[in-house]
Amino acid sequence: MIDEIHVRNVALIEEATLVPAAGMTVLTGETGAGKTALLSACKLLMGERADKAMVREGTGLAQIEGRFYGIGAPGAAKGAGMAAEAEGAAAGSDGPEPDGDGADEVVVRRSLTADGRSRVAINGAMETVGALAALVGPTVDLCGQHEHQTLVRPACHGALLDGWAAEAVEAPLAAYEAAYRAAEGARAEHERVRELRQAGEAALEEARFTLRAIDGAGADPRDYDELVAYLAKTENAEALARAAHGACESLSGEGGALEAVGSAAAALTEGARFDQALAPYLESLQEASYVLEDVAREMAAYREDVEFDGAELADAQQKVAALQGLLRSYGPGIEEVLARREEAAELVASVDDADEREAAAARALAAAEAALGEAAEALHGARAEAAPAFAGLVSASMGRLEMGGASLECACELLPREEWGPRGPSRVEFLFRPGAGMQARPLGRIASGGEMSRVMLAIHVVLGEHDGVQTLVFDEVDAGVGGATAQALAQVLADLARSHQVLVVTHLAQVAVFADAHYVVRKEEGPVPQTRLGAVEGAARVDEVARMLSGTVTEASRAHAGELLAAAGNGA
Repeated sequence: MIDEIHVRNVALIEEATLVPAAGMTVLTGETGAGKTALLSACKLLMGERADKAMVREGTGLAQIEGRFYGIGAPGAAKGAGMAAEAEGAAAGSDGPEPDGDGADEVVVRRSLTADGRSRVAINGAMETVGALAALVGPTVDLCGQHEHQTLVRPACHGALLDGWAAEAVEAPLAAYEAAYRAAEGARAEHERVRELRQAGEAALEEARFTLRAIDGAGADPRDYDELVAYLAKTENAEALARAAHGACESLSGEGGALEAVGSAAAALTEGARFDQALAPYLESLQEASYVLEDVAREMAAYREDVEFDGAELADAQQKVAALQGLLRSYGPGIEEVLARREEAAELVASVDDADEREAAAARALAAAEAALGEAAEALHGARAEAAPAFAGLVSASMGRLEMGGASLECACELLPREEWGPRGPSRVEFLFRPGAGMQARPLGRIASGGEMSRVMLAIHVVLGEHDGVQTLVFDEVDAGVGGATAQALAQVLADLARSHQVLVVTHLAQVAVFADAHYVVRKEEGPVPQTRLGAVEGAARVDEVARMLSGTVTEASRAHAGELLAAAGNGA
């Protein structure tokens, strides 16, 4: 939800700050005062395309800053649009409240230069406009004649219906999604088997040659390291034997190290009789003699173990040479050689037992498709059952707005198999019927901006928290409305503000009096006209409502305004 918006140098706005309430906030003012500029600023914070004409004349930079709560960090932007589940929404008389501890605070800055360059920063870090749109866009819905609302896009209608009918649709949707993934996997495997079967003769011959080369090397490639170690020892057997023999003789032969250590120990033994200080050195020499004896004994044994078998050596050399040839051809490592063998073996096997493999893949695909068909039927049935109930509630809400005989229809059509997608087999679309005897048309083709906004309002009321939107901005929702309809519209907006943050641009006093926060937009004439934005409370708010009622502020209009505010629970 929006905590605060600060605007500089946008259109006629030099500087303005909007701190919307958690519930409903209204913007009022004379026609042409600049309310549209404020909506344009909101659009920029949602990641919409910037127009350099928005930069205030005489300045080089327009800047819009916004602080949001409950929309997640930039890396966590879901971009799931209206189908995502709303975060941080809670029912209450004043609408949803932010956590207030700053843990989920996101600060966005959008700058636009006079030459048309746009920059975005999220929590102080540079970001793209796309990242901004993914983060903020799904949480704010602009409901007006010229907005590209999410609700107008038929592709989103199925997710909206699913959200409203979650209890009935959740299980069949999960089953369908699992079956769809399984069917796609089976289809991919079937195609892979077919492609392998249809491999060209050249590729098949190459695979067979690879198999012959690797399997005919006379050695298992996995034994390569062991063979190399064997050669290193066997090819140098004579040198190893000489080294072991020399070490043994130097240690235990006549005049060797052991004899010298023994002589030194005997001398210290004699000396230790007269001075015990020599005893530790004698002990060290004795320990050294034990170590030298062990080494001499091990070297003698090693010398005896060194063997030289010419036939075995030749065989190992031949195997290593063959394996090194494989490394040059299919390496650089043994792992790559083994991988090439597996690939070649699979290709050859796919031809040798092609019929059996393809038949097995076809059976698996048929089974997966049958399971998908059952899951699709169940999901479509759940949606088709929920659609008229949802449309009926929206139509009732439209009736509450006194839209005459207008109603909403929810068409749910089962698509051909080739058009099924990961979210279902159905096309769901909202249709608008202006009157009982008139033809229902796609929601996106409604001509009247005010009518469009009221249909959007009715849909949001029925969806409640299932619309995935935290903030709703209504423009022209009161176009052509007056009398009892105005009062009904005001009450519906107030009810909607219990589950959403609602911003309304309105000319109706009946709507304005229900607001938790009331801002007035005024245009100051001069050499360079300026749009001013200010919050009104108390007497100032009474005067603004009085102006909205009669066009001028009189004692009678003030009294009427006071009565309306008191009736809405906002009296002094």
